[in-house]
Amino acid sequence: MTEAQFQTLLQRYLDGQCTPEEALVVEQWYNRLEEAEGKVLRTQNQEAVEDAIWQRIQQNKKPEVPAPIVVQHPASFWQRPQLQWAAILLFAMGLGLLFPALKHLQTTQQPNNATANGWMRHSNTTAQEQAFRLPDGSLITLHPGSSLRYATGLAGPKREVYLEGEAFFQVSKNPARPFLVFTKQVVTTVLGTSFRVKAYAAGKEASVAVREGKVSVQAREHAQLDATPVKPAAYGVVLLPNQQVVYSVAKQHLRKELVDKPVVLVPQSFEFEERPVAEVLTALEKAYGVAIAYDKAKLAGCTVSIAFYDEPLFEKLGLLCKSLGAYYTMSEAQITIHSTGCQPSPQS
Repeated sequence: MTEAQFQTLLQRYLDGQCTPEEALVVEQWYNRLEEAEGKVLRTQNQEAVEDAIWQRIQQNKKPEVPAPIVVQHPASFWQRPQLQWAAILLFAMGLGLLFPALKHLQTTQQPNNATANGWMRHSNTTAQEQAFRLPDGSLITLHPGSSLRYATGLAGPKREVYLEGEAFFQVSKNPARPFLVFTKQVVTTVLGTSFRVKAYAAGKEASVAVREGKVSVQAREHAQLDATPVKPAAYGVVLLPNQQVVYSVAKQHLRKELVDKPVVLVPQSFEFEERPVAEVLTALEKAYGVAIAYDKAKLAGCTVSIAFYDEPLFEKLGLLCKSLGAYYTMSEAQITIHSTGCQPSPQS
């Protein structure tokens, strides 16, 4: 084949007009270009021609179809009769071992509600709080290790429950049927509100803390069971939000006080710029529902610039007293500010 004929053949290859045999000749020529005896074209476009041929060779290549992969399915293993019988036997043995475990599990996870002799008992044997509703719709959150019992259906003129441990009550309002919580130490009576009772059987103290509404608390011994928050017992205590009562078993005494962390009941603005101290104290009273006593005459001329944010109530009081050179004390649920008044600074 002359040089001119070969050039023509290359052109026909690039144009896709070669027969399979001619194409094979061109591709063999291209593959031998790196060899010493490979035919070199007498053209200045040798490199460009080679690139064009290479592109065409790549286009002519048929995509390789991956060979199918055959994997023996495990099912063929189980299709052996002797292994099928072995599997059935193992399955049956497994059920025999599993059944007692399931039975034990069912026993331990059964709802801890029991009915006996007309009483319903809820016991929390878990490590988390458990919530449930009473027949009147009241929501009870029972702490771990605590139990609550009541007459089935919460029947009777009064809604009476018996607590051992700790629970938070959100009682449905029904003034016609007072709600009474009996513990070993105290009796708590409400008409419809939310509060927490903590009274473990072996505890030296029992406490009742109010979240909202009004609650009547009295010692269990000689309790006046017809008492209500509206008509409290003679020796009982009436609690308002952010207040609690602590009953000492040894002293058999009820001590009324504020809860450790009073919450904001009515949000107020706590930013004051040269405002009378009385205005700051009034805002704190409204926000937390607390009573704050102070000598109005001594603080009459006092102004203060102060801003409160998320500090607890007692921290707010501490900051205010520090700015006034005062201090506060607490007696039952009342806060008292002690101050000598505002003295003019030496520079003024």
